[in-house]
Amino acid sequence: MKEKEKIISLTGLILCIVLFLVFYYSSYFQLIPILLFNIDIKSLTGNQTVMLSAFSNIILLIILLLVFRKSIVKEWKTFKNDFLENLDTGVKYWLVGLGVMMVSNIIINIVFRLGQAANEQAVQEMISSLPWLMLINAGLIAPCTEELIFRKSFKKTFPNKWLFIIISSLVFGSLHVLPSMTSPVELLYVIPYGALGASFACMYQKTDTIFTSIAMHIFHNSALILLSILV
Repeated sequence: MKEKEKIISLTGLILCIVLFLVFYYSSYFQLIPILLFNIDIKSLTGNQTVMLSAFSNIILLIILLLVFRKSIVKEWKTFKNDFLENLDTGVKYWLVGLGVMMVSNIIINIVFRLGQAANEQAVQEMISSLPWLMLINAGLIAPCTEELIFRKSFKKTFPNKWLFIIISSLVFGSLHVLPSMTSPVELLYVIPYGALGASFACMYQKTDTIFTSIAMHIFHNSALILLSILV
């Protein structure tokens, strides 16, 4: 008789909660350079904000790489050995997620006239300050940290395929909306962000290597930032 699939892994849940808290409060890593260089946080410039953000993201990435170092090596080999197939799978799921994201954004803006999401406005301001550092920070480092948190740790926690995809996408979408939300209606933006998160979760589930979703997340973020810089 086939053993019933576990709904949730207790050890995975504990690790997930710990890493999620580290991720959520990772901005406190910025206190290190602030205290070292006696930076006045009440009068931070745009450049300083971007540099502090990049610093905290680098520290967070180092922590995550240390935690997942063994499985990361294994999954890199999986990604490399079937590179074209994994990339093809990633592109297909990303296109679906991007399509849902674009359509839902258009509907939200037409029906509710919300304009650009507050999170996007904040990112655009940071790109204007230090565009090329933001390309590294939001285009390269952030996708790695987000995939290790929202996909890798969540997949260890929720062995069930659909539960993993649903929870991963909802939390991913919510964390891109809630911190900068100014009205309850903006919760609708969880849909486009969540759709993209679901596509990353699906490609990870399908290829069994986190590097597929990391690669597509890097491509997605970097393309948007480059468009903002060049256009």
